[in-house]
Amino acid sequence: SHRLRSLVKQLEKGDASVDDLKKNLEYAATVLESVYIDETRRLLDTEDELSDIQSDSVPSEVRDWLASTFTQQMGIMLRRSEEKPRFRSIVHAVQAGIFVERMYRRTSNMVGLSYPSAVISALKNIDKWSFDVFALNDASGDHALKFIFYELLTRYDLISRFKIPISALVSFVEALEVGYSKYKNPYHNLMHAADVTQTVHYLILKTGVAHWLTELEIFAMIFAAAIHDYEHTGTTNNFHIQTKSDTAILYNDRSVLENHHLSAAFQLLQDDEEMNILSNLSKDDWREFRTLVIEMVLATDMSCHFQQIKAMKNALQQPEGIDKPKALSLMLHTADISHPAKAWNLHHRWTMSLLEEFFRQVT
Repeated sequence: SHRLRSLVKQLEKGDASVDDLKKNLEYAATVLESVYIDETRRLLDTEDELSDIQSDSVPSEVRDWLASTFTQQMGIMLRRSEEKPRFRSIVHAVQAGIFVERMYRRTSNMVGLSYPSAVISALKNIDKWSFDVFALNDASGDHALKFIFYELLTRYDLISRFKIPISALVSFVEALEVGYSKYKNPYHNLMHAADVTQTVHYLILKTGVAHWLTELEIFAMIFAAAIHDYEHTGTTNNFHIQTKSDTAILYNDRSVLENHHLSAAFQLLQDDEEMNILSNLSKDDWREFRTLVIEMVLATDMSCHFQQIKAMKNALQQPEGIDKPKALSLMLHTADISHPAKAWNLHHRWTMSLLEEFFRQVT
């Protein structure tokens, strides 16, 4: 009742119009109905998809590659105990709805970063599944990640909320771009990072999940997407393991690349205060943020793919047992491998780039 009275007071002060309130109440009802339906439906097929590939349907070499790439062959991974989710109140949904609507009505805050007109034009489609990151990269002079990252932090009002110094933000994302360009990868480069970050934004926006996330969780998702392949070597985890690379030795053959992406990105923040965009987070917020980012990026390891699918199917059969960090991890993983579901011209270009990268690995 206290929150409802608070909303009434906001309405009386003119902070929220009647139309806004009505619209968001209707939306909240729709969200709640959708959540109930989605969380209580039962999925009958919980079998491991890899087991469906019969030995006579594909060559043995392909089966071996699938097994080495999409399954974990390294012992038992530690599992965190399940946390029971909190079901947010209708009032929270209404407030979040009003916040999101206002956020997207607001024009982009360009203070601190100059947006060329071509970049402004390319970013007009940032809320769409058909967003063309290649066009943005051309318009920005190979700085697609910088503009995507800055634009999204601005749109979600995270720069203000977490008191992120603009100079630190620009320095950090430019350092990310340097790291993504280190090995001149055809696929795992700054454009891929920008594409995944924009796709995460699309999923947050279009699924309605923004209404159930805190600002810190949204920040963690965008950050995780931006760094998830930082300093990627252009080779697979299995390549590192088989060649006994220094990175594989360092991380004991466990999610070799993903551990490096995380460690190297956080090292940037720690080594140079002038690019530490987390400097004004409280100790508790920093710990929660780091924990979420680590879980999300580690979950992009392709050997976890079928394990994640099975876990999510099982979770949907238990309406009260959904683990939010696992759901966020699945969203990032989905964005990471989403280009086959994009427009053909985008998918074809990504596929050719990935094939080129695979070819380079064996030459």
